[in-house]
Amino acid sequence: MFTRSDVKCGDILWTQFDPGVGHEFQDKRPALVVQNDGQLAKSNLITLVAMTGNIRNKMEDDIIIEPDEKNGLRSASVIKVYDITSFDYQRIFGKIGKASEQIMVEVRRYLEKHFGL
Repeated sequence: MFTRSDVKCGDILWTQFDPGVGHEFQDKRPALVVQNDGQLAKSNLITLVAMTGNIRNKMEDDIIIEPDEKNGLRSASVIKVYDITSFDYQRIFGKIGKASEQIMVEVRRYLEKHFGL
């Protein structure tokens, strides 16, 4: 099981989204950590945004992330930035990689828009 000390902002993690209902994401899938490192150190929950390999499902604000050695993805994926959730660390099954700083800038820009900051 992953712990707070294993996770940093920008990490891409295998995450168990089940059980999900309605339009919530389901199954085991990648998710991007959006919680800052200081808050991660204090919380028993981890805040993430879901990712999908279905790039045809990209909506206006979603961010496409291309695979590279750093992020560990096998194919282009969509960061579903509006799908912000917090989970217990028991839902984390492994680290895939880390998003680039440019991707994280785009994610932060969206989060500012989402929360009206």
